[in-house]
Amino acid sequence: MGDGYWNNAVFNLLPTILVGLIFWVVMRAIFRADRTERKVYAKIEAEERARFDRDNGPSSREA
Repeated sequence: MGDGYWNNAVFNLLPTILVGLIFWVVMRAIFRADRTERKVYAKIEAEERARFDRDNGPSSREA
């Protein structure tokens, strides 16, 4: 088992590792964007509910 064996082993595994790494980076970006979007949406929703309660009074929602 000379240098050719190890070179072949590395070059055969390298594309799989690179594709896996690219996939991981893309999925991580998607999940982070989703988490940020949900956080911003919850903040906007809370602000809208507070504005609605302030304008209409909390008793109008209990009907």
